[in-house]
Amino acid sequence: MVASMTPGGAWVSLRRRSARSPLYPVEQVPGSCAVCRGPAGPRFARCYQCNRHEQLGRGLLADAVVPISYAVKGTALAADLWRYKAWSEPSPAARTSLLALLLVFLRDHGACVWSQAGMAGPDRLAGPDRLAVVPTGGGRPGPHPLLGLVAPYLRLPLARLDIRPGTQGRELNVNRFRADQSAAGGRVLLLDDSWVSGASAQSAAAALKLAGARQVAIVVLGRHVDPADPQTGPWAARLRPGEYEMSACAVHRRK
Repeated sequence: MVASMTPGGAWVSLRRRSARSPLYPVEQVPGSCAVCRGPAGPRFARCYQCNRHEQLGRGLLADAVVPISYAVKGTALAADLWRYKAWSEPSPAARTSLLALLLVFLRDHGACVWSQAGMAGPDRLAGPDRLAVVPTGGGRPGPHPLLGLVAPYLRLPLARLDIRPGTQGRELNVNRFRADQSAAGGRVLLLDDSWVSGASAQSAAAALKLAGARQVAIVVLGRHVDPADPQTGPWAARLRPGEYEMSACAVHRRK
């Protein structure tokens, strides 16, 4: 799925680039939501938002949600996720760092994600056969910056998503986006740069399912965390910074 970029040590170089970016690897710390890996209440398997998504989008949600790293407010990753698509002057360094992280993650852990999403063929793990990106809700013209970043490297047909006018909001809305017919029958890799409540990503997953997609796997670059939030702070204090990890991810598939 990930196109070859250069022969020789290209992947070694990309992996080194990823390792230079301080991350907060996603792990199932006590009190984490089983869906988005954010903070959940005591004795609850899912956070409030993911519970709401289940109520509002039953049967239409993504088959897997896999954040690559926590994007803790004030850290380098959180800054890169803002700077790579800044309206005034997008940062080339941020774009390069995020692209390296995403490509290396998909190469190392794609099989974990596809397995979690149930993307199996008749006799083997099949993986995605469509690519989609959660549209921006800020009125930005043209393709989403994340799509422009990854399109040259991911060899998958595009399942296009468009936002319906007047459907913005903080809640999941299965009619917020419109997916074109190319999603029908597909196994879709849905990319998002940041997950805050997850309403946009799950609304996009619902649109793909309504258009006939068989499975949808959401891969998120950064799961937003604000340690200053009184409800998040005690949980966030358990998170530990670390390097990119080849041998583990949020849904690591043991061999």
